This record gives sequence, structure tokens and C-alpha cells, in this order.
Amino acid sequence: MNRSDIDISSSRVLIADDIQQNRELLEAYLVDEGYEIFMASDGQQTMQMVEQHNPDLILLDIMMPRMSGYEVCSQLKADAARRGIPVLMVTALNEIGDIEKAVEAGCDDFLTKPVNRLELRTRVRSLLRVRHLANERDRLLAYLEEMEHRVLRGE
Repeated sequence: MNRSDIDISSSRVLIADDIQQNRELLEAYLVDEGYEIFMASDGQQTMQMVEQHNPDLILLDIMMPRMSGYEVCSQLKADAARRGIPVLMVTALNEIGDIEKAVEAGCDDFLTKPVNRLELRTRVRSLLRVRHLANERDRLLAYLEEMEHRVLRGE
């Protein structure tokens, strides 16, 4: 399978930022890609949206009320059912310590604001392809494990 053959157009993307204009800008940058987009305005709402919609990717601001992006990312990566969701931190913070803290929290990539449209779209596509391939791998491994059990049972 060629990387360009992977259909990511139906992917679910969660945009989490406490500033409405930022959410709307990111949505506008991605709307032509065909993704199903959900939005959250704080950390706790982000966790609720993850439970409700099981996104394929999260664009996550760091500085949010009720739970920071660091905390959201750490909780997601500590949860075996959610750790595979790629997290792209999108933040105005650009100190090396902020980046280190984002990486320690488990983020998969980060962008600094103001966001460049091309860079955002490219990174989103890349992370969604990785997510899709990981899901395909997991399905294949589950199938192979089931086949192995059937063979061992003589079915």
C-alpha cells in the first residue's frame, strides 16, 4: 500500500482551544480536507469530547482553563485505550522548556502560533496517516491471533 493510497478524508479531528477565533481559524484551515471536526473550549470538555467522539487526532492548545493541554495529553497517554490518538500541540508558548514539557506529557508533534496553514495541513495529514496505519496493524494482529487460536483448536 502506497502512503498516498491511505484515505484519511473521513478522519475525526478534535480542536481544543479556549479562544474561539483560534478554533475557527484551525477549522477553516482544515475544512477543505473533509475531516469531521469537533471542538472543545477547555481541558475538561476536551476529555468529554474524546469519550464521545473517539477522535483520530487532537489539536491541543496548552494554556486552557479547567485543565491544561499538558494535563489532557498526560491523561490520554496514560489511558491504554486512548494513548494511540496523536496529539498535536498548538501553542503560543515557544520556550524550550515548554516544548520539553509538551514532549514529556506525550505529545506527538507541536506547532507554534501563529500557525502556518500549509504546515498545519501537512502535519495533520502525516499524523492521520500514522494513526490509520497503526489501526490497520492492530486489526491485522487481532485477525492473525484469532486465526492462530482457531488452528490450535483444530477449527
